[in-house]
Amino acid sequence: MLYLNDGKPIAVVEAKDNNHSVSHGLQQAMTYAQMMDLPFAYSSNGDAFYEHDFLTGQEQQIALEKFPTQDELIARYYAELNGGKGISALEKKIVTQPYYSSQSTYPPRYYQRNAVNRTVEAIARGQQRLLLVMATGTGKTYTAFQIVYRLLRSDLKKRVLYLADRNILVDQSILQDFAPLEKTIYKVDFSDKECLSKIASHEVNFALYHQMVGQNDEEHFRQIPAEYFNLIIVDECHRGSAKEDSNWRRVLEYFTSATQIGMTATPKESEKVSNIDYFGEPVYIYSLKQGIEDGFLAPFKVINITTNIGDGWRPYQGQTDIFGNVIEDRIYNNRDYDYTIILQDRIDEVAREITEYLKSTDRMQKTIVFCASEDHAERMKIALVNDNQDMVKENPDYCVRITGSDVYGKSKLDYFISVSEPYPVIATTSELLSTGADCKMTKLIVLDKTVESMTTFKQMIGRGTRIREKEGKTHFVVMDFRNVTRLFTDPEWDGPVEQHEGFEHGGAKPKGGGHGGGGKNPPDDPVETPIVDRDGCKVKIINKTVSVYDANGKLLKQEDIIDYTRTNIKGEYASLSDFIRKWKASDKKKTIEESFTAMGIDLKALKADQGMEDVDDFDFICYVAYGKKPLTREERASKVKKKDFFSKYSAEAQAVLGILLDKYMNQGITEVEDIKVLSLADFANFGKPAKIVKLFGGKAQYEAAIRELEESIYEFEVV
Repeated sequence: MLYLNDGKPIAVVEAKDNNHSVSHGLQQAMTYAQMMDLPFAYSSNGDAFYEHDFLTGQEQQIALEKFPTQDELIARYYAELNGGKGISALEKKIVTQPYYSSQSTYPPRYYQRNAVNRTVEAIARGQQRLLLVMATGTGKTYTAFQIVYRLLRSDLKKRVLYLADRNILVDQSILQDFAPLEKTIYKVDFSDKECLSKIASHEVNFALYHQMVGQNDEEHFRQIPAEYFNLIIVDECHRGSAKEDSNWRRVLEYFTSATQIGMTATPKESEKVSNIDYFGEPVYIYSLKQGIEDGFLAPFKVINITTNIGDGWRPYQGQTDIFGNVIEDRIYNNRDYDYTIILQDRIDEVAREITEYLKSTDRMQKTIVFCASEDHAERMKIALVNDNQDMVKENPDYCVRITGSDVYGKSKLDYFISVSEPYPVIATTSELLSTGADCKMTKLIVLDKTVESMTTFKQMIGRGTRIREKEGKTHFVVMDFRNVTRLFTDPEWDGPVEQHEGFEHGGAKPKGGGHGGGGKNPPDDPVETPIVDRDGCKVKIINKTVSVYDANGKLLKQEDIIDYTRTNIKGEYASLSDFIRKWKASDKKKTIEESFTAMGIDLKALKADQGMEDVDDFDFICYVAYGKKPLTREERASKVKKKDFFSKYSAEAQAVLGILLDKYMNQGITEVEDIKVLSLADFANFGKPAKIVKLFGGKAQYEAAIRELEESIYEFEVV
């Protein structure tokens, strides 16, 4: 990479050995250059250089000694810009203006640098309306900060207004990405008598649309001169700010002389409403798919869950709800549940399924449950609390409803989205967490509401896309109870989905709900909605499928969860003998379990689904992938006890091994492998772990005995 300055790379050079032609690496260099927004690409085999100039379209070979110097290439760059018209002094000033940097901030990623450079250079050329499209989790606010910083420091702009529609978006921005400008920032508050003077004394003003307009349409913004701001950042501009009939649009039109930058992950709200109509075509786009390909956003899998009433439930003749009212006789489906009718057993079954997943993976993983309404979110919270009483006993905030009307829940929002705060773990919500909230550690997103808007869907999925590798967040899971993930197949989801023969992407679209049960208008008063108790409609999970969104972002594949497991096992282990050999050679069987988790396979949950909790992972894998009859852990332990395995050890060592074998029988091999098991109360009579290992002659001899015990357990192979 060759740089004009720290913030502006202008060329890339790809080197090959001279068994290749001079231009052999040029296409590769051009690919890099396009990705990095560079005007020049070069290849070389050591004998000469080949150049592609993106500004003129010309290619040429250059002798080694004729490669342009830094000054020559920069001069060419300036001269060739704008179709050969060159660059103005103003443009040159912004190009050379450095980014903000310090030990507490990270340098811009390549796509953030592309977005900033394109934006500030377009503004320097006089463009007044700009749109940036960046996927949720890719750092839109950080990008906005660098844009503002460079424009302020180069004196292109002097008075900035940052508009958002919710307090959390404003507060997050001020405290996090815009923190380096804290001394120049004011959060607009028209109830403050000194508000106007504070606006005038600060370079950057953050404001909520609601405050600018006023509760009674007072149009507070008119107290500020229309020409006062010369730069406006519109955060999450898809949320109605640019709609012609929106009150918020008046704010933008009043300050029409200001340069206005719209920022969004989803530029098109619908066929009728588009931010492109107001802001123009995006100056830069960075999609979710690209973010996953580049490794900046977390890949995910989808567990699609079907209940026995998903496609329809009909009350029996004369059936009444809990209020004694006869339930209207028609077919209800997923578009009705928790909207036009409440089925308590369905809520309970969803809560049980969520709980079982958490128990089989990590009960402390941050989880958002998107519900149909605030009432549904409350009912779901109660069901989850009752299913997780042991965790709630440890901390009553294990599961909290966080909705617009819930004062206590809203007070816990900052704790929920915090990287360092463990509680709350589960948040049930309807709308509050669907956009904006920076939920960095969310690992499980549960969809139990009807969603028709692609914008809303992308925003909900975006709650999980942030990677926090140091804290153990590398991917996330979507659990879908309403077939919402069918929207992955929509061309608006980052372009057309690649078809994978034999599989349906996201499932079929749900059938109509009849009588207006389309899921768009949750009841304001849940008491008026029929409520069917647990006995009135029994609900069961009848099918689960897993969809995998590849790390390259191009393929969404869906299979029955057992078929998916079988395919992936055989992809990892070519044959039964290959699997058995690698299993026995593995020092820690837990590493194999972890490799399955990385594939998106949850062995514990699968065994529970199949009623095979008493079967060893080894046997379950052989059964699923290779059709072999499994032994239970009890059967394997019993065979070991019948052998003459223990006799060579002392009586106390035999007793320790006997307890370990029982541990294996009840909990599995990973419990036996971890030496920490010796700290449990079961071994208290033998002393501390250091004393116990001496019964075997020392730690190395103890570990050798464990390996021998494992060999004995797995000596009896599947048939």
